[in-house]
Parts: sequence; structure tokens; C-alpha cells
Amino acid sequence: MNLMENDRIKVLVAGATGYLGQYIVKSLKKHGCYTAALVRNTEKVKTIGLDSFLDRCITAEVTKPSTLKGVCFGFDVVISTIGITRQRDNLTYMDVDFQANMNLLAEAKRAGMKKFIYISVLNAHKMKRLKIIQAKERFVDSLKASGLRYTVIRPNGFFSDMKEFLKMADKGVVHLFGKGEFRGNPIDGEDLAEVVFESIAGNRTEIEVGGPEILTQNQIAHMAFEALHKEGKIRYVPIWIKNIILALIRFFTPQKVYGPIEFFLTVLTMDMVAPRYGRNKLEEFYREAAGK
Repeated sequence: MNLMENDRIKVLVAGATGYLGQYIVKSLKKHGCYTAALVRNTEKVKTIGLDSFLDRCITAEVTKPSTLKGVCFGFDVVISTIGITRQRDNLTYMDVDFQANMNLLAEAKRAGMKKFIYISVLNAHKMKRLKIIQAKERFVDSLKASGLRYTVIRPNGFFSDMKEFLKMADKGVVHLFGKGEFRGNPIDGEDLAEVVFESIAGNRTEIEVGGPEILTQNQIAHMAFEALHKEGKIRYVPIWIKNIILALIRFFTPQKVYGPIEFFLTVLTMDMVAPRYGRNKLEEFYREAAGK
């Protein structure tokens, strides 16, 4: 069945108040979908102005199955951006990126939903040793075996992630590993949201996607300096130092501390290039962010 044949497709977005989730909600509304958000805090929905794009707001804790009972009934598709980048409330990646999504998947199956769309990460197969990837890909394996129609979307870095370069540039020095020649094509949330919408009716089970420009980290650093109208320096760090840093933080800190760091350092020392999509450019994003 073509999902878009419905008069008005009903979509439930889990993680709607996050960076990507907000763009997805706005894209769905623009395309005429009945759009609902599954959130922990309805006040946050109002604070960020997302309520005007929603037909319905459902309050639940995805880590607590009892609060999810019946939330998927009446919907055609669920889109999950659920995951943590900074661990809070003593929750682990397995608690959220895996188990919380499993809780939602169980409800989706119970409700007979037509499709489950999940946002994972590019190059996961190259980062299997990382805790965050282990949790995400364990869920992907479960989703594939669930019997539901599904699409796993694998974006590379978001524009919001690229603010780290802007922060370093604002201090006058950007630190890059190797010679700064690792490449990537980060994607804007607005463009990625369109990919998510298109996947509702699409038949692809996995989609790798990046932004329209493939850039080296050197180029990204220079863009950051230019946006801030600063003359800055780039300092190059030998890649072997990354391995020492990771070994030390894994030994001396808990997972909630080293998890985000090991992911960030890993993606900084590899190419993150995906099929190009979209129209928004990082240079424009930096100019806007610098202006604020």
C-alpha cells in the first residue's frame, strides 16, 4: 500500500523537541500530514513554539513502557529520533537508544502501524566498538526483524554539530586531527527533514544522506573564522594522540562522560561523506549563528 494514498496520513514523532525533531514536525505540517508529538514535557513544546505546528501532543516517557500504552493507536507512521548525546538521569545508551526505541516499537506493532522510521548514524559499521553505536545498531537489528515496514535513515553530521568548530574559532584556535583533510558533507536539519518526509512513501529500507557540499575540516575551520570576521590559527594534532586520550578517559571516567567524547573524536578522524542532498549551505548557517 502506498502510504501517501491516504487522505491525510497520521504521523507520530518521537523526540519532536530535539534539533532534528523540530524540523521534522514542521516539514510534516507543511506537507499536510496530521502531526503529533510524543514528548516528556509539554511546556517545552510551547516554549520553543512547536505547538502551532502540531495537531496533537502526547505526554509519555519512552523509557517507561507503562506510560506508552496505546500511544500509537490511530497513527499510520512513527518517526523516532530518540537518542542521547549527553547522558543524564543516570540513563545509558542502552536504556535510551536501544530500550526506549524497543518500547516504542512494541507499541507500534501492537497498534498495527504501517511503518517505523528511525534515525541512526552514517558509517555505523565502522564504529561498532562505540557504546552509542552498539545501542543504536542493536535497535536497528531488532527493527529489521520486527515484521514492520521500516526505513533507517543514516545522516552524517548535522549543522548544529558543526557549531563546535565555531566555538573553537571564536577562541582564536581550531584544533584538527592529522592534516585537517578528513572530509564530510554535514546536512542542515531542514533538508534532512525533507528526506524523512519522502521516506514515508518510499520503499528504501536504508538511506545514507548528507548535505550538498563535501568539505575538508580545513575548509570548515576557515568558514568559521570568516563568519566571525576573525584571523585565527589552525593547530594540527597527531591522530595517535586521540587514541591515548580515549584510552585514558575510558579508564578514568564513567560511560556517561566518555561516551560523547569517544563518538566526537572518532567522527573527527574519519571521512563522513554521504550521498548529497539539499540546498542549505554550512557557510550560511555559520553566518547566521555568528550574527546571533
